[in-house]
Amino acid sequence: MGYSIDSRMKSRLAVKALNNAVARRGDVAGCVVHTDRGSQFRSRKFVHALNRHGMVGSMGRVGAAGDNAAMESFFALLQKNVLNRRSWATREELRIAIVTWIERTYHRRRRQAGLGRLTPIEFETIMTTPATQAA
Repeated sequence: MGYSIDSRMKSRLAVKALNNAVARRGDVAGCVVHTDRGSQFRSRKFVHALNRHGMVGSMGRVGAAGDNAAMESFFALLQKNVLNRRSWATREELRIAIVTWIERTYHRRRRQAGLGRLTPIEFETIMTTPATQAA
């Protein structure tokens, strides 16, 4: 997962989040990036970033909310557990709280039914082949 925060939802924000994911993951060639139809994901900058990393873009259909159900669920949890907990004095303070929640709680502590009651980190560790882990 890659993420970025800014005051406006522009193409550079989406590119920054994509680059963040690539930096964390490493070899991403062939990975599919599914987005909604926001203009930031249809921009030349974002499409060029996908191509530069050898990734494949995928967009949801118009009016098909189910395409983004997983992300909508994630954002609802983020809003409930971070955004709505208190007022944030600065964007940087909020950014740190979001990153902390994602990295400490969501990825490492929150067990998910869709992953067989495993955390995302546990699931990925099990699903990653030994050859990939050694590389």
